[in-house]
Amino acid sequence: MLFTVPITRPGKRNPHLPQDAPAQQRCSAPVTLKSIIDDRPIGRVHGLVLMLCGFVMFLDGFDTQAISFAAPVLAKEWGLPPEALGPVLSAAIFGLMVGYLALSPLAARFGHRRVIIVTTAVFGALTLLCTLAAGPVELIALRFLTGMGLGAAIPSVVALTSEFAPRRRRSSFVMFIYCWLALGFVAAGVVSGYVIPQFGWRGMFAVGGVLPLLLTVVLIRFLPESPRYLLARSAESPRLLSILRRLDPSLGADARFVADADDAAPQQTAVSLVVELLRRRWIASTLLLWVAFIANLAAFYSIQSWLPSIVGSLGREQSVIIGATILTTIGGIVAATVIGPAMDRISPFLTLGVVYLLGAVFVALLGVALGGSTWMLLVAAFLSGTCVTGGQMSIVALAALIYPPRLRSTGVGWALGIGRVGGIVGPILVGLAIGAGVEPSVVFMVIAAVLVAAGASVLMLGRRSAAERA
Repeated sequence: MLFTVPITRPGKRNPHLPQDAPAQQRCSAPVTLKSIIDDRPIGRVHGLVLMLCGFVMFLDGFDTQAISFAAPVLAKEWGLPPEALGPVLSAAIFGLMVGYLALSPLAARFGHRRVIIVTTAVFGALTLLCTLAAGPVELIALRFLTGMGLGAAIPSVVALTSEFAPRRRRSSFVMFIYCWLALGFVAAGVVSGYVIPQFGWRGMFAVGGVLPLLLTVVLIRFLPESPRYLLARSAESPRLLSILRRLDPSLGADARFVADADDAAPQQTAVSLVVELLRRRWIASTLLLWVAFIANLAAFYSIQSWLPSIVGSLGREQSVIIGATILTTIGGIVAATVIGPAMDRISPFLTLGVVYLLGAVFVALLGVALGGSTWMLLVAAFLSGTCVTGGQMSIVALAALIYPPRLRSTGVGWALGIGRVGGIVGPILVGLAIGAGVEPSVVFMVIAAVLVAAGASVLMLGRRSAAERA
């Protein structure tokens, strides 16, 4: 039995039906999820989803960055040479890749809410177990598994946020929660300054483990499930009606819901979802998106990994090294307040394409500023961050816009996973170049060229999207 949409109060029409429709038609016409989500104003349920998903991203960023501050201390405690820290630092990155590629499609079967709750609990518990690690082998294994949990959580967080977001605000919503990931990076640096001197490196993992476990309790109580996931299981789900009435109180108890065109396809397995990304309709868009992700993450991780060492090798003070590095993250957070609304109001493809091309100019300027005054270096670092870090937030929002809801978690997860290839290879190539005596300014010029490739891919993706709509 399906639900129907009544007029809930005398004299108040249902906003999803024509005002002059006959009474019988108004009581029986179906309602699509798209009409409810896109047509309603921003309300409390949107704030709740943004807050909870933002907290998950914050702790994700905190956990990911904590190892960078704990590594030097644990290396001294265990007597590890500097080269032995490489596997410790990269274990979570490889875990992230596996989580993005292998686990993100599971949301289609189990729902975004369940995936977010389980993975938050898992990466919290595994991070807490890192406090018991007795050697590098144990820590590497735990960090790899932790990375898998982090990698599975992010695509579902992005997908759930975008599903509740009206299309006119979707980019801004995704950019907002990604700002919390960047804030988690910054918070890890601030907290490490207080925790590590008092409690050692294990204290960082204790903080990074306990907080996600506490958040899990809150998520179980308050995080709503994806309406599209519930509708795919049953149009008569009381949970579905409860969630949608929070978005639109005018819906009656006998409302009848139907799937949007993009959601009406049969349920697919995790493997078939991945295969569809590479079939005729989606393969060109998917490959262009992957190129942009690879290029952006190569630039992002190359700058984040090597800027402190390069600036330090030039004899700069420690405060300047820290300031330049932090400003690349702060620049991205500030830029998100502009890029997100511009993507919503102008064009997501044109906006992001311009961001990457400007980023190429700013990164080249950063290479020149290395030999200039301190203020010039700091300004160039900030401007580079607005486009490189801001671009990384933006490309995730773009991926959420490209794919329909049933493909969104898998599409975002695989783009992030494939993009990690750039995040791994980029810093390695920069290290080889620096070791071979290549001037840092030349290295940054090459990174700038990589951003040009990212911009070209996004603009081509925009042309393809416009041709499909025509």
